[in-house]
Amino acid sequence: MADVTREVERKYEGGEGGFPEVTGTAGVARVADRGVVELDATYYDTPDERLAAASLTLRRRTGGGDAGWHVKFPVAPGVRDEIRAPLSDTVPEEIAALVRSRVRGAELVPVIRLRSARHVLDLFDADGTLLAEASTDTVTAERLNRAGGTAHWTETEVELADGGDPALLDRIEKRLRTAGLRPSKSPSKLARALAETGGRGSGAGAPAAPVTAGDHVLAYLREQREAILSGDPAVRRDLPDAVHRTRVATRRARSALRGFRTVLDPAVTAPLAAELKWLAGELGLDRDQEVLAERLTADLAGLPDDLVTGPVHERLTGWATARHHSTRAQLIGVLDSARYLALLDTLDALLADPPLLKGAARKPGKTLTKALRTDFAKLSRLVETALELPPGEERDRTLHEARKKAKRTRYGAEAAVPALGTPARALVKSMKSLTTLLGEHQDAVMARRTLRELAAVAHGAGENAFPYGVLYGREERRAADTEAELLGKWEETITECAADRLI
Repeated sequence: MADVTREVERKYEGGEGGFPEVTGTAGVARVADRGVVELDATYYDTPDERLAAASLTLRRRTGGGDAGWHVKFPVAPGVRDEIRAPLSDTVPEEIAALVRSRVRGAELVPVIRLRSARHVLDLFDADGTLLAEASTDTVTAERLNRAGGTAHWTETEVELADGGDPALLDRIEKRLRTAGLRPSKSPSKLARALAETGGRGSGAGAPAAPVTAGDHVLAYLREQREAILSGDPAVRRDLPDAVHRTRVATRRARSALRGFRTVLDPAVTAPLAAELKWLAGELGLDRDQEVLAERLTADLAGLPDDLVTGPVHERLTGWATARHHSTRAQLIGVLDSARYLALLDTLDALLADPPLLKGAARKPGKTLTKALRTDFAKLSRLVETALELPPGEERDRTLHEARKKAKRTRYGAEAAVPALGTPARALVKSMKSLTTLLGEHQDAVMARRTLRELAAVAHGAGENAFPYGVLYGREERRAADTEAELLGKWEETITECAADRLI
């Protein structure tokens, strides 16, 4: 079974004579010499080095106290999550799954072998608490997958102990700089090894700044592609908010394909947009369930005890838990499916050879503004139609469609921000406020639907269904209050957008 460790470390190069004396610095009271350990790691990647381009590392290492398979994901500068699995001859499935969105059908091959003689020191405070591990590595790197040579270097690492204060690393760094060490230019040993043995190291440089309308749309699509790829392993690890962030990236990509129809040929992009809609729907099963469960749990906690009769808490918890396990298993199946991997291939192919129309070569201001006005006009018709309808299912459906259109307008404005500046940012803000209100209404609609189902099950089991009715009534009132607030919010939105000349 894989386990996870968060690494907070800094790497240094230069200096002479090994790790400098740090006793008395940054609360370090004692340094324990653990001796030298020999490490031998083989790093794997696709032949075109996709993992390295995404700053990911996959290795099989022997020696030391953590021999096995390791995959590392960047979290922030100097911070990485390392997922470990026991040593085996082939990549364990739980590790392979975490890089599947990058690897897909490509072969994983050995690219670099790193052999290190690591001199390890433990840094303790006066109470004997481990503060950090310091090490000096003498490294030999060998290229394995193409013509290339070897490289040799010495580097120093300081890794914070679990639960340690990152400020400790700042204080230790001052001492290291005084001793002649300087922060490493490479983010990892692998990046340095690739660069010094004839590889690409950290991948291709950043794309040129966008100039045309097409440049801006494609830059936005690349951001969403990367967010989807980065979100995949986070979803598999069940990290907080991972499903939501990945779903939003999927919707943003689809909105860009559908919204900028004078930039990208819709006849070519329509099939991909349809697949992105499918993926967003699959991601939504788990996310919508999570949001609804949190809402109903909070509502129930707010009821007076004398209104909560019967096993309401148990039934709600059982419903939420069962639905989560069911939808999560289904979602992982989706991420492992040929359909999903084909979607990623199609998105890559579109970005590599985009179906640009004449509008793509034009200056972005006029082209992007026209697309935003078209989306806003469609949103306006939906909102005004909904406000004219009497309360009921038809109004609920129309308001839900308006919410989706407001999101699409917001995502289009996000893509236009680098080109349009303040007016586009203002539109993003207005649409975010509007979608929040419409989202509250839709949540109340879905909560009432679920409460009806739970009440029917409870009644069938001979339980008192009264608490579900109380919660239903409260959700009904919340929906009505939201609808009453919507008119003022919509008038405010029109005024703001007119002032920014986007409608």
